[in-house]
Amino acid sequence: MLLTIDVGNTQTTIGLFNDDGTNETGWRMPTLHTDTSDSLRSRLHGYFVMDGYEYAAVTDAAVASVVPVLTRAWLRCFQRMLGHDPLLVGPGASCGMPINLQNPKRVGADRIANAVAAVRRYGSPVIVVDFGTATNIDVVDRDGAYRGGTIGPGLILSADALFSRAAKLSSVPIEMPAHALGDSTETALQSGLVIGAAAQAEGLVSRIRDELNIPDATIVGTGGLARTVSAATDLFDVIDADLTLRGIREIWLWQRTHEE
Repeated sequence: MLLTIDVGNTQTTIGLFNDDGTNETGWRMPTLHTDTSDSLRSRLHGYFVMDGYEYAAVTDAAVASVVPVLTRAWLRCFQRMLGHDPLLVGPGASCGMPINLQNPKRVGADRIANAVAAVRRYGSPVIVVDFGTATNIDVVDRDGAYRGGTIGPGLILSADALFSRAAKLSSVPIEMPAHALGDSTETALQSGLVIGAAAQAEGLVSRIRDELNIPDATIVGTGGLARTVSAATDLFDVIDADLTLRGIREIWLWQRTHEE
């Protein structure tokens, strides 16, 4: 079995894949920059025991990380767990997709994983909107090449900044309000955050479609708040919660096949 790890700035998601590519199970945990290889192994062990899995079933691992200090910790974790290095999905790693940018090595590993998985499952052109710590939009053109995208503050990040800077505002549940026009402070905040995120995604995707002349691009939503935002818009053709983890697996499979 393959263990895939997506280390984000706020949360880390973990996927366990069978040899045929089916997702056996998955877990989500907070990203703690103070974690060590030992603490990561301990957490993994807890998840495995909790759901009845054995370490021995894992034969390989692949990690995509935007937190360098944790990249090193996960590397040491798997060196001890597996006896060999995991695949590190990151700058310069072969992924089987042309990266048509001035500096391909500056693109985040999670963004490339999203693009690879989206093309494999939905074809091209395709646009991925990932609602994580940042809200990322990633674009693959009609020829199957990665063309870049946009990066903006994520919903939780925006909400935290608002609540910490505005003394009279307190945190509210991040959920879809009944109407765009808020009739209380709480619903006004929810409208601005959730419907605002949906409207931003609609506007950016519309401009990108026009710029690249890809009006038929499939629009994929992913990330922890994708389903919440999707309730405020008909933009998305599909919501795919496991997109990044499957992209990490696709890159691992590509590299293994390419090396052979």
